[in-house]
Amino acid sequence: MRDDPIFETEAPNQSPPFVGRNLFLEDRALQDAVAASGVAAKAEALVEFGAACGAGEAMEQGRLANEFPPRLRLVDSRGNRLDQIEFHPAYHAWMARSMAVGLHGSAWDHAAAPDFAPSGQAARAARLFMATQAESGHICPLTMTNASVAALRAEPAIAQKWLPKILGRTYDPAFRPWWEKSSVTLGMGMTEPQGGTDVRANTTRAEPVGDFYEITGAKWFLSAPMCDAFLVLAQAPGGLTTFLTPRFRPDGEKNAIHFSRLKDKLGNRSNASSEALFRAAFAERVGPEGQGVRTIIEMVQMTRLDCVVASAGLMRFALAQATHHAGHRRVFQRRLIDQPLMRALLSDLALEAEGATALAFRLARAFDRAGDDPAEAAYARLVTPAAKFLVCKAAPHFIYEAMECLGGNGYVEEWPLARVYREAPVNAIWEGSGNVMALDVLRAAARAPDATKDVVGRLNAACDLPPEALDLEADLGGGAERSARRGCERLARLAAAAALAERHSSLADAYIASRLEGAPYAQYGAADLAGAETALIDRILPPLD
Repeated sequence: MRDDPIFETEAPNQSPPFVGRNLFLEDRALQDAVAASGVAAKAEALVEFGAACGAGEAMEQGRLANEFPPRLRLVDSRGNRLDQIEFHPAYHAWMARSMAVGLHGSAWDHAAAPDFAPSGQAARAARLFMATQAESGHICPLTMTNASVAALRAEPAIAQKWLPKILGRTYDPAFRPWWEKSSVTLGMGMTEPQGGTDVRANTTRAEPVGDFYEITGAKWFLSAPMCDAFLVLAQAPGGLTTFLTPRFRPDGEKNAIHFSRLKDKLGNRSNASSEALFRAAFAERVGPEGQGVRTIIEMVQMTRLDCVVASAGLMRFALAQATHHAGHRRVFQRRLIDQPLMRALLSDLALEAEGATALAFRLARAFDRAGDDPAEAAYARLVTPAAKFLVCKAAPHFIYEAMECLGGNGYVEEWPLARVYREAPVNAIWEGSGNVMALDVLRAAARAPDATKDVVGRLNAACDLPPEALDLEADLGGGAERSARRGCERLARLAAAAALAERHSSLADAYIASRLEGAPYAQYGAADLAGAETALIDRILPPLD
């Protein structure tokens, strides 16, 4: 009886946990993208951070932070208003780990007045790409803090005052005035119940009071309520304006920012998002009155880059999980990874992940160079919304396919892909939905037709495609909203192929053949990959012992 297999203490034919891995050394696509961006992995300690993110403790902290989501404490035991958020220690551990390497502000480490020029976007993107694989929710406040400086520099005096705290590397979750802390995080409040994306319909008011303002109104999504201050949009006498609203007033008293509830979200469970009320809350103006959208869009542009990088990171993690499982699991007397249909699927997924990774880091490189190179600035303006459209919308379907590679295990909460699958849609919704991205591409093309033509021409040339490969007039220049999604996706695919071509012409050829040319297909694993199947699979993970 004791020898009966049903009494074994370990389940047979199961893949071991994906822990104790180096998320940098095991990812050839990431290494290539980092090198193409001119980042020295050793100097940036990316190998060490890759080991830290892939460690069993870090992965477990990611699980715990999501299994025990934040709670809102509205009042204390005496009924006094608190408006504070409580987190599991695992969340704080991840915040400390990521802030120590500068995910919240390293792009501004060398910033100086008056221009506050960012740099090091690609190096920061590499850390973001790895951190989001182990725990994605804590990335939200870090992304907004890093991007906030882009808006704050519209008011240099405020930026200079806050920048030392933004650049602090010691995580300080205490609820106290920002000037007493070693570091701070900043959030954002743009949308309101009646308007959503249409922020010009906002009704929140900002009344001048001496040299500051008082804000009164409601925000439908305040991300993230545990932050030390928020960049918000409100209607000033001169029109829609950006304001910095801290949790504490200059006299040390709590500011009148009250949380109605935390959002019960599909994913992003470890991160708090709230509905909020402002009742004559102290605020400082950032940028001129009436220029709120123009001011805050500088922040939004940078958060969109993070959405692309994070979605590419989630895709990579799902691909690694599927390949790891297929390399251990045996079905019909063979490993899954040796079976033709599974190889067709994994290689197609790998090609999509390669393109997403190459595109994300090519975009980060453009952000790094935009200040000195008009061509790179034009690339960033045009390609950012297109890349967000493609990569962020591709991620959920991609992760679902990876989940299916694990069969029923992929659908079980104890395995990581269920959480990653729920996490994926947020990057496509946050900072502008797919339709908004497509319209932004149209607007960018209409505002700078010559620069757009130059960008597309260079992309076509990099892919060795004829000038008409992307029909500017039909897909972008015509301004027809009905076809905007088609043009947006095709632009992003072209940019991804061009990024791949910088280092891997054979992968670029396979990407072009399966994504830009030939018969379209709806499901992964159905494409002809031009003989690149084995090479793609070999690049996913190091060979098994």
